[in-house]
Amino acid sequence: MAGGKSSRMQQDKALLPFGKYNTLAEYQYRRLSSYFEDIFISAKNNKFDFDVKVIEDKYMESSPLIALVSIFETIEEDECFILSVDIPFISIQTIKKIYKEAKSENNVIIAESSNGLEPLCGIYRRSILNTAKKLLQEDRHRLQSLLKSLNTQKVKINADEFMNLNHPSDYEDAKRKLN
Repeated sequence: MAGGKSSRMQQDKALLPFGKYNTLAEYQYRRLSSYFEDIFISAKNNKFDFDVKVIEDKYMESSPLIALVSIFETIEEDECFILSVDIPFISIQTIKKIYKEAKSENNVIIAESSNGLEPLCGIYRRSILNTAKKLLQEDRHRLQSLLKSLNTQKVKINADEFMNLNHPSDYEDAKRKLN
């Protein structure tokens, strides 16, 4: 997911240079392409300077819930792994752990660290779609509302991987950590 407003960063964080890549979005795409066969970037529009399949939001508002609905209205798969563009240090081992521990009866399987729930790191299944649309109709965009309405499984993950790039200082810290 790379469609947020980036208001605290004061510029589009998905487009910030990161590592040896022109953008954080490309860094995440290249890093994850070794594990996933298909990778899509969910965003308001295709703002990227590399070849990637973009799922554009189908609604004017901005929220992760809008993105999830747009994703499942676009793809044919019954589930997908969601990762926010601004969490660059999630390891493939962590993603594998989430898949390994996922139970088939759950609609959502998300990471949980000592910092709390990490709803933009996990597996979402198509079975969320009707509930998500209903929440949008009620103008309830918070993912917490969705998670409370569904069978949500939490997988314990090391908090060190959840360095979230919200502020310019977070971005600078992440660049130092990468080197």
